[in-house]
Amino acid sequence: MGSQRNGFHKERFILSVDVGTTSTRCHVYDKEATVRGSCTTKIVLQYPEVGHVEIDPDKLWQGFVSVVKGAVQDAGIQMHQVDALGISTQRSTFITWDRTTGVPFHNFITWQDQRAASLVKSWNKSCTLKAVHGVMKVAHFLTRQKRLLAASLIVFSTQHVTFRLVWVLTHYKQVAQAVAEGNCCFGTIDTWLLYKLTKGRVFATDYSNASATGVFDSYQMCWSSFLCALVSLPFSVFPKVLDTGCDFGATDPSIFGVSLPIKSVMADQQAAMFGECCYDVGDVKITMGTGTFMDINTGCKPHTSMAGLYPIVGWKIGSEVVYLAEGNSADTGTAIKWAQELDLFSDVQDTSSMAYSVSDSDGVCFVPSFSGLQAPFNDPKACASLMGLKPSTTKCHLVRAILESVAFRNKQLFETIVRETHLPIAKIRVDGGVSSNDFVMQLTADLLGKKVLRPHKYEMSCLGAAFVAGLEAGFWKTREELKRLHCTDKVFSPRDLKSSQGESPTSEYSTVLQSWDRAIQRSMNWYNKA
Repeated sequence: MGSQRNGFHKERFILSVDVGTTSTRCHVYDKEATVRGSCTTKIVLQYPEVGHVEIDPDKLWQGFVSVVKGAVQDAGIQMHQVDALGISTQRSTFITWDRTTGVPFHNFITWQDQRAASLVKSWNKSCTLKAVHGVMKVAHFLTRQKRLLAASLIVFSTQHVTFRLVWVLTHYKQVAQAVAEGNCCFGTIDTWLLYKLTKGRVFATDYSNASATGVFDSYQMCWSSFLCALVSLPFSVFPKVLDTGCDFGATDPSIFGVSLPIKSVMADQQAAMFGECCYDVGDVKITMGTGTFMDINTGCKPHTSMAGLYPIVGWKIGSEVVYLAEGNSADTGTAIKWAQELDLFSDVQDTSSMAYSVSDSDGVCFVPSFSGLQAPFNDPKACASLMGLKPSTTKCHLVRAILESVAFRNKQLFETIVRETHLPIAKIRVDGGVSSNDFVMQLTADLLGKKVLRPHKYEMSCLGAAFVAGLEAGFWKTREELKRLHCTDKVFSPRDLKSSQGESPTSEYSTVLQSWDRAIQRSMNWYNKA
């Protein structure tokens, strides 16, 4: 892949690493944002007990170092040609370690981990939380401060760090002892990597990662002293919060042979938003991978949601703070993978043509809720279900019903975002593996009544971290330049062709959507008596 042309070794590059749930990948980008070299390694999840999901920190670190070296080798360049390093990471996966020795007290506890489920359930039902809700509602009525309204709506989740960290402090004596001695560090993956890359000189995170932990006050832009006091979390363990694009220090020369400037640290969904060039208020990004994450740029103010949207910091660069409102559906790629394991199809690339091979799903409805239903239903007790099966039902009907459910959930999230934010939608961009499915994309465009733009590259988190690092390093000068580098693979426009009955595609689906809504209602609260 490397070039031998004259002047090649004078070329400069940006390195970007994305640490996801299942893999760590590194790309080398040139001035045209073209990937010149890549390397990927798998992340092995460990399941030491039922409900526990962990990652070995040493193996994660080794994987990180290996993909950086591998990508540079694949590009055929030298490490000294790298202007800056950007890092994107999965959110809310954390670790604690000894401040003096740097040795971890335990493995990474991932965002999927359920060890704190009983704690979360008891707190959400507690008189303490009900009292907090009541007091904050009164305070909001008197002051009209939105942050007080947000506090009156707070509901804890296992996906957030809060109660997994409470669990650690309760069950690991060495952690509690280190806290008492002022010798404990807490960090999400980005913080741990920064600490390792700089040999302990930098103990920090950025605003996008901090805002996704559930322990951060996005209105005050600081760790929440109120929440820490409420659930007894020690304030001393948390890292300093820095801008998303800034000087995070440099890698120790012993790691890569040279010192690489670290110029961006971002949470993965926010990085994907930046990579999609969704810089303006009303821009929407839909990432469809294992789950679906739909984010809208709400500008300089966080959105206070009544329907389960989560206000997060998109990025803070200099004086600019951009907020996002986020809704998610947990089971997108999960549902498609499940169908594949049932042998409904062998190659996921066949699913679009299978769906198009039949005129409809023959009345079959699929509810994609293996992990409950998120916004706007917010029902963790909902079950996944297939309804309307008949002797005439074929594999193609089942596949179509599953793909339709992905687009239907996109419609629900989109309508929730529009209804709650009251923002005019500027543009909609998609990424993630499931976005390669033309059937899902076209149906999404039809149901949303908006153009949906799919980029040439699907790995937007890596690109977003690279863009921020490149801007900070002066590799790229302006966001307008980045917009020109962003390549659209395909635009899906809402079909305005009429059916044989004179119906538009949206009204054509009205009966199907009504049936699907009934299926959702029957699936909700299914496990309540379990």
